[in-house]
Amino acid sequence: MKTKPVSKKGIEIISLVTAIIIWQLIADFVIGNTFILPSFTDVVYAFITIIERGVLFTDLMISLLHFGIGIISALVIGIPIGVAMGWFHNADRVADPLIEIVRPIPPLAWIPFAIVWFGLTHISAGFVVFVGAVFPIIINTLTGFKSVSKVYVEAGKVLGCMKSTSLIRYIALPYSLPSIAAGIRIAMGVGWMCLVAAEMFGVSKNGLGYKIWWHYYLHQMDFVLVYMLILGFLGLLIDRVFRWYVDGKLLKWRKGVVV
Repeated sequence: MKTKPVSKKGIEIISLVTAIIIWQLIADFVIGNTFILPSFTDVVYAFITIIERGVLFTDLMISLLHFGIGIISALVIGIPIGVAMGWFHNADRVADPLIEIVRPIPPLAWIPFAIVWFGLTHISAGFVVFVGAVFPIIINTLTGFKSVSKVYVEAGKVLGCMKSTSLIRYIALPYSLPSIAAGIRIAMGVGWMCLVAAEMFGVSKNGLGYKIWWHYYLHQMDFVLVYMLILGFLGLLIDRVFRWYVDGKLLKWRKGVVV
């Protein structure tokens, strides 16, 4: 008798259930200490408690506000700088040394200045996110524009795009969109990590990252793990929404090789 093959979703569900069972068994029978490793049921109870307290929505909104401030600022500043550096040689010569000096500085090193400049405000947390997110956007935009073939530029001139603004709009920008989208996706991941660190180090008195540190001081590691998982799932959701929009709307012509 032939058995039906397990679907992809079935395999994923089995994998998750197996991981949860192993987690529960290790936490209860191997570790036996909720401070070192809370069990799955402990985390579920902690999540229910957070929901009942009504604080989760506030923390989510505040963290998303910090993230939005940083990412939007990085887009507004990073893309034009990358375009200028990729298209104009003089702009590249002027900006490249400055960017390469500042870029290796860890974003967390800017936390003292964020506090001094902006205080414990939403802008301060957004600034730390901006520092982490702006450089991937600049580098990928620059790379995309520098990879534009001269053949496309000459073809654009033949078709009437004689000014740099027209060539950028109709030739270079569409060609560079995949690279820019990849830079934005990387920037979102880096910015999300910087957001948590900024909130944990006191840049903000609210948010998911701040609550991780707060519950750690209270030795409530089950709540710490809840907020960690929320951060992971929320970051996954943001990435999937971004990919759905960019790949499905802006880059739907770029399907790649399907195996």
